[in-house]
Amino acid sequence: MKLTTKSEYSILALLYLTRQTKDHFVKVDEIVAACDIPKKYLEFLLMTLRQHRLIKTRRGKQGGYQLAQPAGQISLASVIRLMDGALAPTESVSTYFHSDTPLSKEPNLLAVFQDIRDYISDKLEKLTLKDLI
Repeated sequence: MKLTTKSEYSILALLYLTRQTKDHFVKVDEIVAACDIPKKYLEFLLMTLRQHRLIKTRRGKQGGYQLAQPAGQISLASVIRLMDGALAPTESVSTYFHSDTPLSKEPNLLAVFQDIRDYISDKLEKLTLKDLI
């Protein structure tokens, strides 16, 4: 697993939204300023997060973005999988994105990578946005 800026910026934006009051919709420019994320890139990420129902939007003067689910229900694993794909170090041990790789021929090596996958997955599945604020 290697985090890209898609995951990193998405997590930063979601954490910023988590820190806001429940009834407050946050403007894009506010997130850009607070998290130092390029505006066009953030808009793309927010669109993806909205399509997957992690955030919701409201138009107009009082509009913006806010979490669509309680922060305690959004795991880091779900955000990373959405933005970057598998949490596993190789697709041959991935639960959600499995495909055979050259390592598939070495069961002892696969066992090591499965242990790594399980540790990372367990840690990130249990860690929610609420835990981080």
